[in-house]
Amino acid sequence: MALESAATILHADLDAFYASVEQLLDPRLRGRPIAVGGGVVLAASYEARAFGVRGGMPGRRARQLCPDLVFVGGHFDQYQRLGDAAIGVLGDFTPAVERISIDEAFADVAGCTHLFGSPAEIARAIRTRVRRELGLPISIGVARTKHLAKVASQVAKPDGLVVVDPETEREFLHDLPVSLMWGVGPATEARLATIGVTTIGQLAASDPTAVEGLLGHAAGSKLSALAWNEDPRHVETRRRAHSAGAQSALGRQPAVERVFKPTLHHLADRIAPRLRARELAGRTITVRVRFADLRSVTRAITLAAPISATRAIAEVAEDLVRGVLADHRDEATISLLAISVSHLETQATLQLELPLGLTQDSRRPGTTRGAARSRADQAVDAIRKRFGEQAVDYGSGWRHERSVPDEFRRLAEKDL
Repeated sequence: MALESAATILHADLDAFYASVEQLLDPRLRGRPIAVGGGVVLAASYEARAFGVRGGMPGRRARQLCPDLVFVGGHFDQYQRLGDAAIGVLGDFTPAVERISIDEAFADVAGCTHLFGSPAEIARAIRTRVRRELGLPISIGVARTKHLAKVASQVAKPDGLVVVDPETEREFLHDLPVSLMWGVGPATEARLATIGVTTIGQLAASDPTAVEGLLGHAAGSKLSALAWNEDPRHVETRRRAHSAGAQSALGRQPAVERVFKPTLHHLADRIAPRLRARELAGRTITVRVRFADLRSVTRAITLAAPISATRAIAEVAEDLVRGVLADHRDEATISLLAISVSHLETQATLQLELPLGLTQDSRRPGTTRGAARSRADQAVDAIRKRFGEQAVDYGSGWRHERSVPDEFRRLAEKDL
């Protein structure tokens, strides 16, 4: 078989990672239904998932579904250490490793089969080492494309291995539920169901124009291509970040400023320090508002100059959300808010602006007020780095209930 058509891409995904680490650290928890978190379930073991417990679920609801559920607080330093160690095992076999989160990565083993055997043999060796050296279960999918390898690893769970033969990959793919596709969440799955699409094969057989009309051109055309396993992406060992984002699930909250303003400020405070730590700033600010019926509306604006100031990002996001709500006055409830900063640039030497008295003066980094905000951000960053995240915060109007610990969010927000 030609090298370019061989199944040499691995997707490795640690199973129920956070819960598995807790069961590793405390053997008394092994085999028991556990959840990481408290007020909100951050992660659930497979034993808990069997009762319907899922991440993001309120703790009270989780206890109703599983009365014997054990909640644990979380050992975030251990998550980082063990996640790094597991991904490091892949690096012992090939330098072509693309990490996409704390607990999963792609690897291309095309160049090392002469050393370690076939891709399937390499996958088995990785699984054996992770289990023996770290005590953690890991599932691996092996396929010709990144998307199919990721789908295969989901089929392999828990603690399994699936190798997709290039000769039968479409047969394998088309019988699977559309929810296994990369990029299909509950909202997209629900929309596809309205046109009778529940499997990947049904999506592949659907009129692409109809899918694009339902999901939008970009998302619709991408999913239609992936349904036919058309995925030209390669494993990238040095991915350049194209955006930085954060989101917050709100449950069911009234669509009013006292709800969305502190939430947007908290999201900006999760994004902006990550940009500044890497000396980046972004020109495009995008917000996503999800309503009670899971319908989402996205708005974006591209600025004249890139920004990384926490307050500036928050205020731009506020304006965008106000615009969304003004155009959807019949929507009284919001369930999720998200901010993304894109069109990232390396921050050059700040070019000061003349005080011309223009509107939104404080949001432009080169103005006197913009520069003052930047200095304040730098001071906050320095204090938090030395004394911890809770050592200092911004002023009134920024209070936000943190149902999810910031340590957990930082592990999940590894996009830079």
